[in-house]
Amino acid sequence: MELNSSNLLCNDTVAWIWLSSLQPPFLALISILGVVGNSLVLCVFCLQRKPCTVADVYLGNLAAADLIMVLCLPFWTVTISQGYQWNFGQLLCKVINTAISMNYYCSILFLVLVSMDRYLALAKPMNPSKFRCPKWAKRICVVIWAVGFMLSLPTLLFRRVSFVPFVEVEACYLAYPHPAWVLQWNLTKNFIGFLVPLPIISLCTFHMVKALKKRGLVIQPRVQMERKAARLVLTVLVVFLLCWTPFQLLRFLETLNYFQLFSGCLWEHILQIGNQLATYLGYSNSAINPFLYVIVGSHFRKRAQGVFQGLLCSRRKSNSSVLLNVTVISKCSDSPKDNRITPVALRAVYPPIKPHMMCRSL
Repeated sequence: MELNSSNLLCNDTVAWIWLSSLQPPFLALISILGVVGNSLVLCVFCLQRKPCTVADVYLGNLAAADLIMVLCLPFWTVTISQGYQWNFGQLLCKVINTAISMNYYCSILFLVLVSMDRYLALAKPMNPSKFRCPKWAKRICVVIWAVGFMLSLPTLLFRRVSFVPFVEVEACYLAYPHPAWVLQWNLTKNFIGFLVPLPIISLCTFHMVKALKKRGLVIQPRVQMERKAARLVLTVLVVFLLCWTPFQLLRFLETLNYFQLFSGCLWEHILQIGNQLATYLGYSNSAINPFLYVIVGSHFRKRAQGVFQGLLCSRRKSNSSVLLNVTVISKCSDSPKDNRITPVALRAVYPPIKPHMMCRSL
């Protein structure tokens, strides 16, 4: 999604045509799956009867970040299908790509918080911390969103729409004021987006696995629930690393290319094509996460089932109330004037039906 001088000097038309033909349907698939899946996850977290745990708060914000990102992808689906012609204006060029950039930073930071919460829940269950309070978790999430926005400011500042003579389109691309900005941008993504969170996640994961093995024979309900939540978190972490590690490696190679350690159009071509493929693999993580909740998270499946059964029950109750009122009105209208049923008599004949009784009868 970026244009630079290397694209202009070294270009393989056949490979880029092949890549451009695959990108729109792939992005459309990610968008559809991601919107449906993350919307359902947010509905479960928001409509569940039980209060949200700290892990629910972090995973809910992760789903919100993924939902925002997949809602932005259709703009690029249309743009790539039109030969990278951007028809959505300068403002959306900045806002859409800033939101996509924020998704990566916020996602990795939310995963760090989730792994730390599971570490405290499993490895130090007898040491309560105020940071394991949902109220504090929500405050921390606000800080994470602010940090993600601050780290994405270069995208907001330097994205612009301009005519590119080489491809003869009005393109939305990053126009850095100095080539050194590319180095700064890559190092920020490598360190803050990967190298700093990775040791924290690894350490928490090690202690989580150790605690799970140590408490493997315990059959208390609370311990079993913590084990299931930890398995879900571990699965989400592993899939995140599988999806985003190639992107980080390509960014590191691009940093080496800045110092001209490699040269030649073939290297430039491999680097640019690889960067595109790694980016879309990372984007697919936003569509995979909701399915992990359903496949791995048995506790989440039960909550989702309870939420949707409650919604279905409420709908049936409302439909039954409407049918009951229509029946009563028709009977009243057909009776003679002198024998008309009064509201007092109606309440005597039809005692009030409590909602829980209606739901159980259905």
